[in-house]
Amino acid sequence: MLADLGLLALRLTLGAVFLAHGAQKSVGAFGGPGFAGASGFIASIGFRPARLWTALAVGGELVAGALFVLGLLTPLAALLVLGTMAVAIAKVHGPKGFFSQNGGYEYNLVLIIAALAVAALGPGAFSLDHVLGLVR
Repeated sequence: MLADLGLLALRLTLGAVFLAHGAQKSVGAFGGPGFAGASGFIASIGFRPARLWTALAVGGELVAGALFVLGLLTPLAALLVLGTMAVAIAKVHGPKGFFSQNGGYEYNLVLIIAALAVAALGPGAFSLDHVLGLVR
C-alpha cells in the first residue's frame, strides 16, 4: 500500500511537471514563451523545421504528463520523458556541466531516472494501467 502511494506521488509529480512545461511552451502559461517563443528557441539550437520540432517537443511533454497523471501506458510516458530530456541534455544542458545552477543537466537527469523508475516498478495500484489490467 505504501509503495503504491509512493508511486502515485511520483507519477503525479512527474505528470504535473511535464504538463506545466508543455503548457509553458504551447500557450505561454506560467510565464512561458508560448509556441512562437519556443519555436524561436528550437530554431536557435539548430532544429529545422523549428515549428515541427517544437510541436513534437510540446506534444511529448503534454502527452507524457497526462499519461503519468493517469497512470496510463506508463512505459510510453517514460519513453517520452527519456527522449525529450535526452535531447535537452544533448543540445542545451550537457555542455554547461552537471549542476543546474550553471544551466547543467542535473534536473533533466533526475527526471529521466524518476521516469525510468516508474516504468521499471510499474505505475502502482492507483493507475489506469492497473485498473485496465495492463500491468500485474
